Amino acid sequence: MRHFGHIAPGVRQRLFHREPGDFTADSPPRMLAAALGATLYSPATRTRLADDVLKQAGRGVVSMVLCLEDSIDDAEVVDAEENLVRQFTDLAARSDARPPLLFVRVRAAGQITDLVDRLGPAVRLLSGFVLPKFTEERGVAFLEALSAAEAATGRRLFAMPVLESPELLHLETRGDTLAGIARTVDKYRDRVLALRLGVTDFCSAYGLRRPPDMTAYDVQIVASVIGDVVNLLGRADGTGFTVTGPVWEYFRHQERMFKPQLRRSPFLEGRAVELRQALIEHDMDGLLREIELDRANGLLGKTCIHPSHVMPVHALSVVSHEEYGDAQDILRPERGGGGVLRSAYTNKMNEVKPHRAWAERTLQRAEAFGVAREDVGFVDLLNAGLPA
Repeated sequence: MRHFGHIAPGVRQRLFHREPGDFTADSPPRMLAAALGATLYSPATRTRLADDVLKQAGRGVVSMVLCLEDSIDDAEVVDAEENLVRQFTDLAARSDARPPLLFVRVRAAGQITDLVDRLGPAVRLLSGFVLPKFTEERGVAFLEALSAAEAATGRRLFAMPVLESPELLHLETRGDTLAGIARTVDKYRDRVLALRLGVTDFCSAYGLRRPPDMTAYDVQIVASVIGDVVNLLGRADGTGFTVTGPVWEYFRHQERMFKPQLRRSPFLEGRAVELRQALIEHDMDGLLREIELDRANGLLGKTCIHPSHVMPVHALSVVSHEEYGDAQDILRPERGGGGVLRSAYTNKMNEVKPHRAWAERTLQRAEAFGVAREDVGFVDLLNAGLPA
C-alpha cells in the first residue's frame, strides 16, 4: 500500500517530485508509525464492515481501527466481537482484498488473547490493538496480553495506547501518571507503534466540548496535557514515540467539502490564508488549522471518525518542495560540523545542528507521504485525492 495509491499513476507523477513510498503490514515499525496518517475509526458492530474496510481502502485510507470500546453500547460487546470475527474471516477469504492496516480497539486485556484465538487464520490481517485509557496500572496487563497473543500466533502485533485517563489530565497526578506510562511503553518499546491522544475524554472530565471554530490547542487545559505528553514521550533524541493528533468531531454529510476551482498553492503563498480561503464550511477550517497545529506541536497523523477527514490529513502531511530542499541541505554530509546556510528559497536561515532533528523527521515523512512538486500545493493534492 501507499499514500495516494488510489489515484492514477499519471496524476501522481504530475503532483509529486518524489512519490510516496510503498509499505506493507510487515514494514519496519519506523515506517509504519510515520505512515499511519489519518487512522479511521469504525464501530465493530457494522454489518457490512468488511465491505466498508475495502471501500475506504479504495479511497486512500491506509489505517483503520475497528472499535469495541466507546463507540458501541455496553450491551453490544458480545455481538460486536462475533461480528468482528465474522468480518475478518470474510476479508481473509477474498483473494483480491487489499485492506489497510487493521487494529482493534479493545476494552479489557482478556479480549486480546480471546479475539486472536477466535480469529484463527484471519489473524494475518490484524496489525495490532488500540489500548484505551492507558496508564501504568492498566497498561501492563494489556501489553502482557499482546505479548502472549504474539507468542501464540507467531505474528508481530503492535500496540497503540490511548492517553486519555483523568489521572493524566489532573495536575496533582499528571507527573506520576506520565512517568508510569513512560516506564511501561519503554519496557515494551518494540511493540508500541504510536501513542494516541484521547482529547474528547480530557474535555469530558471538565464538562467541555470545543466548538467547530476552535482547535484542541485553544482549550488551554487540553493543550497543556498535549505539551506535557510530547515533552516526555515525543522527544527526537531516540527515546520518543510517534504521538498522533486528536480526533476532530465535526463533519458535513457531503464528502466533497472544498471548492474544486480553488487551485492556489498554500505551499508557495501565505499558507494559513490559503487554507482558510479554500473552504466552504468554518468547521473544516478548524480541522485544517488543527492539523497544522498538530505538526507544529510535534504530532504526526490523526485519529479520524469520518471519511471526509482523511484526505485533508494526508494532503497536509505531504512534504512541500521547500521543506524537502531545506531538509536535504541540512543533512548533507559536508554539513556535519554545523554552521548556518541560506535556504534555496532564500527566505530563511537553516542552522545545521538545531534543525537536524527536524530535517530527519521531515525526510521520514517524505518517505511515507512523498514530496510535492514545486508548483503543487495543498488544494491540488486534496482535489486529486477526494472521491470523484
